[in-house]
Amino acid sequence: MLKIGKTYTGEVVGAAIARFKHRWFGILEVRIMDEIFSLYMSGTIAQWFVSGDKVDLLIKREPKRGKDGKYYLAFDDYKLWKYYNEDKILVWPVYNKVSEIPRLDPITGKAIYTYKLRAREAIYESDYEAIAELEQYHYASKKFVVAVWRCEGCGAFMRSNTRPVCPNCKTDEKVHIFEIRGSTPASRFLIVELVEREPYEPRVIAYVRVDPPIPLMHRRLPDGTIVKNIREKVFPIDWFKPVFWPEVIYKRRLRELRMKFGRTIALSRLWEEAKWEALAKSNTAVARISRVVVHPDYRSDGLGQASVSFAIEWIKERRVPEMRKEKKLVETIAMMARYNPFFEKVGFKYLWDTAGGRPVLYYPLTNDARELIDKFLVQDPIAKKHKGKLCISRYGIVGKLSSSIILKNVSKVFENVLTLDEVSPNIRSVLEAFGVRHRKIQRLVLRDINLEIKPGEIIVVVGASGAGKTTLLRLIYGAITKIDDERFKPTKGEIIVPDNTRVAILLPGEIEPLFEEESLLEHLYEKTKDEALAVEILNKAGLSDAVLYRARFHELSTGQKERAKLASLLAERPTLLLIDEFAAHLDTLTAMRVARRLSKLAREAGITTILVTHRVEVIRAIVPDKIIFVGYGTARFAREEELREILGE
Repeated sequence: MLKIGKTYTGEVVGAAIARFKHRWFGILEVRIMDEIFSLYMSGTIAQWFVSGDKVDLLIKREPKRGKDGKYYLAFDDYKLWKYYNEDKILVWPVYNKVSEIPRLDPITGKAIYTYKLRAREAIYESDYEAIAELEQYHYASKKFVVAVWRCEGCGAFMRSNTRPVCPNCKTDEKVHIFEIRGSTPASRFLIVELVEREPYEPRVIAYVRVDPPIPLMHRRLPDGTIVKNIREKVFPIDWFKPVFWPEVIYKRRLRELRMKFGRTIALSRLWEEAKWEALAKSNTAVARISRVVVHPDYRSDGLGQASVSFAIEWIKERRVPEMRKEKKLVETIAMMARYNPFFEKVGFKYLWDTAGGRPVLYYPLTNDARELIDKFLVQDPIAKKHKGKLCISRYGIVGKLSSSIILKNVSKVFENVLTLDEVSPNIRSVLEAFGVRHRKIQRLVLRDINLEIKPGEIIVVVGASGAGKTTLLRLIYGAITKIDDERFKPTKGEIIVPDNTRVAILLPGEIEPLFEEESLLEHLYEKTKDEALAVEILNKAGLSDAVLYRARFHELSTGQKERAKLASLLAERPTLLLIDEFAAHLDTLTAMRVARRLSKLAREAGITTILVTHRVEVIRAIVPDKIIFVGYGTARFAREEELREILGE
């Protein structure tokens, strides 16, 4: 009997036997000293082994011996390494890393809040159900289904976005997820989980799918010319070969099987055989990140970058997906890379467009790969112009206010006449009991206010309800627009505003962007006349889901509507932004994310910003330059020590 805690060298056997209960579960059989060990593992990993593969096995727990004489080891019972030539590659347990990702204040560099994340390879069926759930944010609808399910009871296949009830067995107890849209037999999946989360937050917030590189790649030049086999002109041919390409094997095997079995039987047997032969042959020095999906609530917060960084480490350490050759490059082909720079922020370089017009980016894992990429970017006449950059922010700098906004001795008095003439006798008697009679009421909201708001400053206005916060915004807006409404005019004093002020304002229920039946993307495009800029603004406002791009305003939730209004304001590219009740309808974490993004954009673009909010966590995420306290007719800037206390410094 082998000893627990000791490592033994053996080889994989029985590669031709049926090893899979369903795709996500596999049994790998290993022979050690004339004993057969059946290792339970993910089917997406087990499928890459072939008979004769040399392995090292460390037994962590006493194995169970079956009636067939084999020893069985469950997921947590062993550790396994695979040899490729003289290299030893850890296979099991799977890649699993916990990391903290802080969201930093761009001014102070301090963490505003921190995510604690776990990145690990998907091995449980629940992991793949979570992946299907994430996919629905992009693709699922009544017409389009993202997952295929199989009933082990009767073998029936079903298409559904969530676990379905088998129509034959009338239960979902034996129904398992079988396939994820777009994945291939060669696909490996990395999920990102929230280690510390609120009860309402999802467990899995992102996933990355990794595949072998595509078999062929041609390049489209700006003039439409197609350059064939572009990768082999830049990188060594053997980095991309032999690749997972069952279609080629399919054609060859179809001819052979037709001669032996006839067309009908040949077609039924063909794909399974082609798949296994392709898996056994595939052995490249390149991995392809073919899918990155982040939950909409967590995009634009650096988690897309974090997910890709995890995947790069996983690929390099475990040689994903094949676990054979050392990986030299990570490849990605993604149209969305034109509109979102998270691949580039991780370190990917844009090299060219495919023949179909999709951008291709590479991340070097070795020095020789980095040198070849740098050489191409310097020598290629087209690449030397873009220098490896694809997604460049189009929002830019709006141009700061030419001078300060100055309030000189500003006062505002609201008055109205109270009469009981049209009140019913019963109600009148109640009011009179409290001393309420016919009279003129005057309410002093602001008195002799002197403030200077400098160009580019981010200001937060705080105060009790009814203290005059909204009035302050109205008066500034009225000074700019010369609106003929007493609510927007000071009772006395003067408000001086720069000539180049271009204002965007949100006073909920009073002044708001107008949305009609157009989609959000169309609404922003009408304002910007630039589809890439429209997407960028939606992302910065916290609406990073493609489903929401095509949604209409009335279809959104209350919190999404608030973010859509913010996006609409930003699309006007104002030099001055005024928002009342900022983030009032957002949960704490979402409010902090949106506040952080807005603060960052406003500083980068030079937008003078005045926000009204009562939420301390939002104020800390904004990190304002100044805070204005409003109350009892006064309005003053917070002293330095008060500002530090509020910001938690």
